[in-house]
Amino acid sequence: MNTVFYDPKQTEDQRRKLIYHGQIMVLAPTPGSLELCAFAKQLLFEGFGGLDPQVAHETMQVEKYVEILAAVKPKFIHHPESKRLLRAIARETGHDLEKTYLDTPRMRSAAPHDYLRYGIAYAFHPHRDTWYSAPFQQVNWWMPVFDFESGNAMAFHPKYWDTPVRNGSRKYNYQDWNEGPRQNASAHIKSDTREQPKPEEEVELDPQLRIVCPVGSMIQFSGAQLHSTVPNRTGTTRFSIDFRTVNLDDVRSGRGAHNIDSECTGTAMVDYMRGSDMAPMPEEVLIKHMAPGHFGKIKAT
Repeated sequence: MNTVFYDPKQTEDQRRKLIYHGQIMVLAPTPGSLELCAFAKQLLFEGFGGLDPQVAHETMQVEKYVEILAAVKPKFIHHPESKRLLRAIARETGHDLEKTYLDTPRMRSAAPHDYLRYGIAYAFHPHRDTWYSAPFQQVNWWMPVFDFESGNAMAFHPKYWDTPVRNGSRKYNYQDWNEGPRQNASAHIKSDTREQPKPEEEVELDPQLRIVCPVGSMIQFSGAQLHSTVPNRTGTTRFSIDFRTVNLDDVRSGRGAHNIDSECTGTAMVDYMRGSDMAPMPEEVLIKHMAPGHFGKIKAT
């Protein structure tokens, strides 16, 4: 059974343990999270030339819309301010930055109806991040940039925390994905032909859990949680920020969520950086989790 803890009082270590057992945390906004959302809004309004990005789809051709997102999203991801604020958020929420490794924050968008559901604004089918080479120690963070409602939220599917789903993760390797399909997301507008892990059996979407929280609030959940993008029928585009953390001690000891159906290879931990100084994940950890022959290619790039 999944329980939602709002503004939990447990220590960060205690929260991780609960998350590894399927519980979901909703952290109250912090100065850093509010500043990160404000920075994302600034980039969006600048990119859309002053138009409200939540309703820009009403007057803009989808090709132009994609062009704008293809510029704004990478700018947000790689901007030093985004990385600075990510570290601030980790510190504000009680994380030990010597042991906590973070990936880069990503800006997501979910446009209404079928305006744009593919490529750079991919509407995610039910999935676990662990199908995509995420470590079982991964904690996902999700926060809304603007106020939103249940009709354009994210959905959790708690029935499947302990129930396997037949899926295509056996075909997926994170390093191969980064070298190929990930590079051309903006080229997919009307459809998305990139092969990604998906359920290979019918998934019962109900019961489902949708959490609506204020701007800057942070939903924390395990990368092993089955979740999906809710079909947006509200008329307003939802913009959100997500990123991920892992605790190095947990990775080394093997403490984490259970694996009931993931068969992918490689590891997303090549993207993680130590919170204290942005150093990469230790080599011995990456070598242990990567497929043979891939680590040398990573070092050479």
